[in-house]
Amino acid sequence: MAQRAGNADLPLHGGRVPKWLGDRMTRLGTLITEAIVHHYGRDEFLRRLAHPFWFQSFGAVMGMDWHSSGITTSVIGALKRGLTPLSAELGIHVCGGRGQHSRKTPGELVMIGNRIGFDGAALAAASRLVAKVDSAAVQDGFDLYLHGFIVTDDAKWVVVQQGMNGDRRQARRYHWLSEGLESFVNSPHAAIEGRGQGEIINLADRRAARSRASQLDLLSVLGPDGLVRAVATIESRGADLAASPQPMLPHLVMPAHHDVRESDVNMRRLHGNFAAAADRGPKDFEELLLVPGVGARTVKALAMVAEVVHGTPCRFSDPARFSLAHGGKDRHPYPVPLKVYDETINVMKSAVHKGRLGREEELAALRRLDDQSRRMERYVTGPDLKEIIAGEFKDSAGFGGRSVFGWERDHEGRDRDGAAAAVKGRTQN
Repeated sequence: MAQRAGNADLPLHGGRVPKWLGDRMTRLGTLITEAIVHHYGRDEFLRRLAHPFWFQSFGAVMGMDWHSSGITTSVIGALKRGLTPLSAELGIHVCGGRGQHSRKTPGELVMIGNRIGFDGAALAAASRLVAKVDSAAVQDGFDLYLHGFIVTDDAKWVVVQQGMNGDRRQARRYHWLSEGLESFVNSPHAAIEGRGQGEIINLADRRAARSRASQLDLLSVLGPDGLVRAVATIESRGADLAASPQPMLPHLVMPAHHDVRESDVNMRRLHGNFAAAADRGPKDFEELLLVPGVGARTVKALAMVAEVVHGTPCRFSDPARFSLAHGGKDRHPYPVPLKVYDETINVMKSAVHKGRLGREEELAALRRLDDQSRRMERYVTGPDLKEIIAGEFKDSAGFGGRSVFGWERDHEGRDRDGAAAAVKGRTQN
């Protein structure tokens, strides 16, 4: 039976991902996917996507707003762009998306099924039913606007869909996993992200089986008009129709504040990432990988990318930590260091390419980096988060720092091309 992994609140954010970041998210997200499939197989990749904590960390390590609902749209979009050209090789197909793209999902599944050989019509029906359950059977106040359906050649799938509550400025993400799914209407969710919004009518819960049967009986006996009259009579008597509250699930609360605070990060793990980078970097990334331009700062980012590839579910309870790899497009925790980001992509590209040819040295180096992080976090210490972030801002111009507000400037007010700042007094916080 599929199990819920937990709940979380996601602040509802608008806006678009700039092309300079979206293109890099596509490349890095694709390489991370290839590394996971190489090491652990397609089924494990689907399980990762069905885990809300990993999914949020995956988006954060790629430079998206670490706490935002926008991670869902940007990650699904990046995977669709990056994995579609590799679908024949990896056997993974990404369908759907936001808005009008979500409504194309059934047709995409039928087309892929005809090409690959699985029952696309059956999966199209599953796609519609999943959307209907989360929009009608689970009445939690969130209107669906995104539906992503990821399916493999052997017809295993995961669904990630998201709804919004405009009045509360919140989003809720729903994760479905076909593995172990026995029924669409008996507690099917792999995970639901979102804090409780009062009483929720969840007719997809197995405990609601009697309620579902009773509703069908009432409808057949009374008919639609009779049912409406019966409800009006009950309401006029002031009957209490509230259902028993469902037991609380472990949940990840994504705060409204944009800045990354020390309370958002497991500093012991972060110090382990950085210490492992300092320890393994000289051994593996200069002597073994020999990728031109890779420096100490890139190895820090690679330590967190390696954890996204190899980490177990318990490692992703603090998605904010993964934003320390490549910053964020809105300058939180700091501007995206494009030189570092591009070096990370180059290392991952080299490692994955050679891994396909049976040369595992570079992928093994990344795995050792992750192993070392976990060992060293038990005893290492380091600077506090404010000091780390201040150092990143100080070096941002040299790292090619960029955000939706433009390129970062050095202490003399010049950008990456040496042009003087047109606007004075810009702050770094």
